[in-house]
Amino acid sequence: MGEILETQTLDAEGLTRLMAAVRPRLHRYCTRMVGSAFDGEDVVQEALTHALLAFPSAGDILHPESWLLRIAHNAALDALRRRKRQGFAESDEALDNLIDLGSQADARVVAAASLATFLHLTTVQRSSVVLVDVLGYSLAETVDILGMSLAAVKAALHRGRARLRELVDASEDAIPKLATPDRERLRAYAERFNARDFDALRDLLSEEVRLDLVNRTRLAGRKEVLTYFSRYEEAPACRLALGWSEHQFVLLAHDPTLTVDDIAYVILLDWADDRIVGIRDFRYAPYVMDSLSVHAV
Repeated sequence: MGEILETQTLDAEGLTRLMAAVRPRLHRYCTRMVGSAFDGEDVVQEALTHALLAFPSAGDILHPESWLLRIAHNAALDALRRRKRQGFAESDEALDNLIDLGSQADARVVAAASLATFLHLTTVQRSSVVLVDVLGYSLAETVDILGMSLAAVKAALHRGRARLRELVDASEDAIPKLATPDRERLRAYAERFNARDFDALRDLLSEEVRLDLVNRTRLAGRKEVLTYFSRYEEAPACRLALGWSEHQFVLLAHDPTLTVDDIAYVILLDWADDRIVGIRDFRYAPYVMDSLSVHAV
């Protein structure tokens, strides 16, 4: 897991294939860097756009996967700056012979840590822990991706693991018990969806509605987005339920034709008054569920 393949040449078609293959891994990285599976997907999309723009002038790319991860790392840092979350760079003064303390216990701690917990680490600690303990890259590969010294990576990894051990028992905010407008609107949406009353759902779309069918397509405007429901008219096995994830109400999609898991993917809706102005559907991005903690409501 995590081993970077060396490639001497990479054409545009090869880059497209690589981006599709590595996208789940990029998402796992960005998700933990920004503390959100949803925001992490935004960062991945931004990073892949940057990669496509930079590729024509990038010259020979000897380690394409490392190159993509470096772009994703920088995109995550940009996202954190935009959110005005200050990160602290580690110094290269860490001892060069610092022992790598990786162990099965550390792996269990990382697996148990919530996305929000990672935000309590400095950005360099976070990136080092995610690359080594979550994605399985070696220290040498992590040094190459982050552009840091081996001593600095070792120090960040050691401190990040220690900090996670202190924080891993922290719990997420409790799910709100009181009814909210979003909760009731989503519940009504799910009921109409499950009743296959798609005309009623189409009537909820605003003229300026935007659809992000993540990892597949984006559409804007009511006329274009109307076709979204046609896809579900052809998927009778899919059912929606109200859920809670990352401090917001979401729709949980159950579809036995896609997965044996209880929840196949999630859908987010944005509202303006009683009209839908945004739909974000993760049907074609199943890797998001690997990093997402969801609860039925």
